[in-house]
Amino acid sequence: MPSERPRPSDAGYTTAEAAVALPALVLVTAMLLWAVLVGSAKVRCVDAAREAARAAARGDPAAATLGQAAAPPGASVSVSTAGDQVRAEVSSVSSGPGGLLSFRVSATAVAEREPGEPGAGP
Repeated sequence: MPSERPRPSDAGYTTAEAAVALPALVLVTAMLLWAVLVGSAKVRCVDAAREAARAAARGDPAAATLGQAAAPPGASVSVSTAGDQVRAEVSSVSSGPGGLLSFRVSATAVAEREPGEPGAGP
């Protein structure tokens, strides 16, 4: 008769695997959340630059204020003119969850002045 030796038990393997996998899942989730925050801030900067450029092209003196309203909190908005073109630049420094992993996003929009506005071409 073959001797029956006790086989090693698998008890505890699931706990060990979960202990290794759980931190990895938390890290991946945090990275995905950070990527969503960066993308959202970038879209808001693009929208704010576009809004400010369009308002400045129409001759609105509050173009920078309109851009600031659409920009992420703490963003800087600058509007400049050169000939028949208006350029709006929006820049923002934001941080991820818990103030970690700060990132800078910016966007630029250019629009041609509307006919009949001061400084516009013929």
